[in-house]
Amino acid sequence: MILLELAWRFALVSAMAFGGATAVIPEMHRFLVEQHHWIDDTTFTALFAISQVSPGPNVLFVALFGWQVAGIAGAVVSTLAMCGPSSVLALAFEHYTGAHRDGRWMTIIRRALAPVTIGLLMATGATLAQGADHSIATVALTIATVAVALLTRFNPLWLIAAGALFGVLGYA
Repeated sequence: MILLELAWRFALVSAMAFGGATAVIPEMHRFLVEQHHWIDDTTFTALFAISQVSPGPNVLFVALFGWQVAGIAGAVVSTLAMCGPSSVLALAFEHYTGAHRDGRWMTIIRRALAPVTIGLLMATGATLAQGADHSIATVALTIATVAVALLTRFNPLWLIAAGALFGVLGYA
């Protein structure tokens, strides 16, 4: 029954994943953590973080969530359910709009989806922040990292490396 629930929920979420799978993290959090209590808040955030630093597709966190809930079968079901519907929608959309890529309606659709995508990604950030460590050191490191990223042309990989170093040293 859990596998069917995972398949159904991830298929539904897949259909609204404008901006990629990370844009629907809040909905995944709602049904995995808040509704079913299959994963706790800290584990949810940790699995997402692990997936983001691991090589491979950006949707790896879906497999990790499924694996945490129902083992290997959960990982497979969750990944297929997340990738299947959105892939079919993308192919269908491309088929019907490919010839009119620069047309008036395509411009309208792109402009309409841009704020939706930004809103979904901001909600993702807020959801992930709830499960993060809120110590003074971590908050200060986060603020400093955001400031450096926004105000300079400093390579973000160095910021990630600095964050990892602070974590290893026990400061964050």
